[in-house]
Amino acid sequence: MSGTLFVVGTPIGNLEDLTPRAARVLGEVDAVAAEDTRRTRGLLAHLGVRVRLLSLPAAAERERTEPVLVLLRDGRDVALVTDAGMPGVSDPGQHLIARALAEGMTVEVVPGPSAALAALVASGLPAERWTFEGFLPRKGPARRERLASIAADPRATVLFESPRRAAVTLGDLAGACGPGRRGAVARELTKLHEEVLRGTLEALAADLAGRDEVKGEVTIVVEGAGPAAAPEVDDAGLAEEARALAAGGMRARAAAAEVARRHGVPANRVYAAMVGDP
Repeated sequence: MSGTLFVVGTPIGNLEDLTPRAARVLGEVDAVAAEDTRRTRGLLAHLGVRVRLLSLPAAAERERTEPVLVLLRDGRDVALVTDAGMPGVSDPGQHLIARALAEGMTVEVVPGPSAALAALVASGLPAERWTFEGFLPRKGPARRERLASIAADPRATVLFESPRRAAVTLGDLAGACGPGRRGAVARELTKLHEEVLRGTLEALAADLAGRDEVKGEVTIVVEGAGPAAAPEVDDAGLAEEARALAAGGMRARAAAAEVARRHGVPANRVYAAMVGDP
């Protein structure tokens, strides 16, 4: 019987955010597959845990997956962790998880802190519906298409960015979304120097561009697009539409009321335009 792959969420900054269940699992497994063994070794030392570590970096996840699967096939339990947050979410892990599931192995998720959720809540923006974009493409048509998609999406959007590129990305978002779109920038979440900036995208871009240095991983939240404004219809257009209904047999007042309902304008305005000089 194969072992269990535990997908363990780890703190995004503050070590006190590690759950008791995560601490127990890390202390009980036979091995830990880590994005960066140096970072994970520090976490394990904090817990007083000594366990076999296997390296599973993003750049070599596919090549390093097989040794982990060998342990699982041998009945050993393995915990999968990244430097911070949940494995598989803009971090290594998805390939290993998919391979383990494909082989019928047991995969258990041990939930933990999430920079995306923390930033979304801290932004203060409407979050009933939201989407996660991860890291945007660096340049070219792919970047422009993603920016346009974010600009048109009625849901809030959460994305990650490096501190060096945060100001540029905010500027690009402001250009795509237009003036007045709100957003938030969260950095150093749960750490001593946590900072959450809120305002329009253009103001946030100017703030970060004016700094000598931006430190810490950055999470950006973009307000969802508002409902598209209905095209303005002039009186002549309203009258023409109402007369067409009347010509089909509808009474003049009823025709005016129907056109008013369609366009969200007063019925009296439509009727006056309808019975006036053509």
